[in-house]
Amino acid sequence: MDTAIIAKKQQSEIVFEQLKEFVADIIGSDVIEEIGITKESVFTKNLEMDSIEIVAFAEKVKKKYGHEIDFISWISQMKFQDLYNLSVGQVVDYIVSGHDSN
Repeated sequence: MDTAIIAKKQQSEIVFEQLKEFVADIIGSDVIEEIGITKESVFTKNLEMDSIEIVAFAEKVKKKYGHEIDFISWISQMKFQDLYNLSVGQVVDYIVSGHDSN
């Protein structure tokens, strides 16, 4: 397997684990254990995060990855329906793609 593909998969898993920690910090690790979190989890549906919690999540992402990506700009340009249906995996992919461009 190509080392670039392996590195991207490893980076994706690292970012995913970090985002899971962010979500757990915001809505509680007990909730995460109860409902589980996957890359397919939608913030507003599966994780039942409200707008305040999503803003807190965005701030954590900005603090951790802000020097590599412009997460706030990315989500602010989304249509409401896209933001409402935003999944953890989409955020992972966006962050990892930001790593690729640097």
